[in-house]
Amino acid sequence: MSTTTIRMPGRPESPRRAAAKRADTTAHGFILEAIAEKTAQEEPRAEFDAVAEDRYANILARKTIPWQEMRGYLEDRLAGKAVKRPAARKLAR
Repeated sequence: MSTTTIRMPGRPESPRRAAAKRADTTAHGFILEAIAEKTAQEEPRAEFDAVAEDRYANILARKTIPWQEMRGYLEDRLAGKAVKRPAARKLAR
Protein backbone atom coordinates (compact mmCIF):
# COMPACT_ATOMS: atom_id res chain seq x y z
CA MET A 1 0.00 0.00 0.00
CA SER A 2 1.24 3.49 -0.75
CA THR A 3 0.62 6.80 0.96
CA THR A 4 -0.57 9.85 -0.92
CA THR A 5 -0.92 13.34 0.47
CA ILE A 6 -3.88 15.33 -0.78
CA ARG A 7 -3.62 19.10 -0.45
CA MET A 8 -6.65 21.24 -1.13
CA PRO A 9 -5.36 24.81 -1.12
CA GLY A 10 -7.68 27.53 0.06
CA ARG A 11 -10.27 25.09 1.40
CA PRO A 12 -10.66 24.57 5.13
CA GLU A 13 -10.68 20.99 6.34
CA SER A 14 -13.75 21.38 8.57
CA PRO A 15 -16.36 20.90 5.78
CA ARG A 16 -14.71 17.60 4.83
CA ARG A 17 -14.64 16.47 8.44
CA ALA A 18 -18.31 17.42 8.85
CA ALA A 19 -19.26 15.54 5.67
CA ALA A 20 -17.31 12.50 6.84
CA LYS A 21 -19.04 12.63 10.21
CA ARG A 22 -22.47 12.78 8.51
CA ALA A 23 -21.45 9.75 6.43
CA ASP A 24 -20.40 8.01 9.66
CA THR A 25 -16.79 7.56 8.58
CA THR A 26 -13.41 9.20 9.07
CA ALA A 27 -12.11 12.00 6.84
CA HIS A 28 -9.60 9.50 5.45
CA GLY A 29 -12.34 6.93 4.78
CA PHE A 30 -14.49 9.62 3.20
CA ILE A 31 -11.71 10.57 0.77
CA LEU A 32 -11.04 6.91 -0.06
CA GLU A 33 -14.75 6.33 -0.80
CA ALA A 34 -14.81 9.40 -3.05
CA ILE A 35 -11.79 8.13 -4.99
CA ALA A 36 -13.31 4.64 -5.25
CA GLU A 37 -16.62 6.05 -6.54
CA LYS A 38 -14.87 8.20 -9.15
CA THR A 39 -12.75 5.23 -10.24
CA ALA A 40 -15.84 3.03 -10.54
CA GLN A 41 -17.54 5.67 -12.72
CA GLU A 42 -14.61 5.90 -15.10
CA GLU A 43 -14.78 2.37 -16.56
CA PRO A 44 -18.41 2.56 -17.76
CA ARG A 45 -17.72 6.09 -19.04
CA ALA A 46 -14.71 4.88 -21.04
CA GLU A 47 -16.80 2.02 -22.47
CA PHE A 48 -19.58 4.48 -23.37
CA ASP A 49 -17.10 6.77 -25.13
CA ALA A 50 -15.60 3.84 -27.06
CA VAL A 51 -19.04 2.67 -28.24
CA ALA A 52 -19.97 6.23 -29.25
CA GLU A 53 -16.74 6.69 -31.22
CA ASP A 54 -17.23 3.33 -32.94
CA ARG A 55 -20.81 4.18 -33.89
CA TYR A 56 -19.80 7.61 -35.15
CA ALA A 57 -17.02 6.10 -37.26
CA ASN A 58 -19.60 3.66 -38.64
CA ILE A 59 -21.88 6.54 -39.60
CA LEU A 60 -19.04 8.38 -41.33
CA ALA A 61 -18.11 5.26 -43.29
CA ARG A 62 -21.57 5.13 -44.89
CA LYS A 63 -23.70 7.48 -46.90
CA THR A 64 -26.05 9.48 -44.71
CA ILE A 65 -28.26 12.54 -44.75
CA PRO A 66 -27.26 15.44 -42.49
CA TRP A 67 -29.82 16.06 -39.73
CA GLN A 68 -30.63 19.64 -40.78
CA GLU A 69 -31.53 18.48 -44.29
CA MET A 70 -33.59 15.55 -43.02
CA ARG A 71 -35.36 17.73 -40.47
CA GLY A 72 -36.31 20.26 -43.13
CA TYR A 73 -37.56 17.45 -45.34
CA LEU A 74 -39.65 15.95 -42.56
CA GLU A 75 -41.07 19.32 -41.54
CA ASP A 76 -42.08 20.05 -45.14
CA ARG A 77 -43.72 16.62 -45.43
CA LEU A 78 -45.63 17.21 -42.21
CA ALA A 79 -46.79 20.53 -43.60
CA GLY A 80 -48.19 18.67 -46.62
CA LYS A 81 -45.68 20.03 -49.12
CA ALA A 82 -44.51 17.93 -52.06
CA VAL A 83 -40.77 17.66 -51.50
CA LYS A 84 -37.94 15.65 -52.95
CA ARG A 85 -36.18 13.31 -50.56
CA PRO A 86 -32.63 14.49 -49.77
CA ALA A 87 -29.80 12.44 -51.28
CA ALA A 88 -27.53 10.45 -48.99
CA ARG A 89 -23.82 11.17 -49.23
CA LYS A 90 -20.60 10.63 -47.31
CA LEU A 91 -20.12 13.09 -44.50
CA ALA A 92 -16.87 14.87 -43.75
CA ARG A 93 -15.50 14.46 -40.24
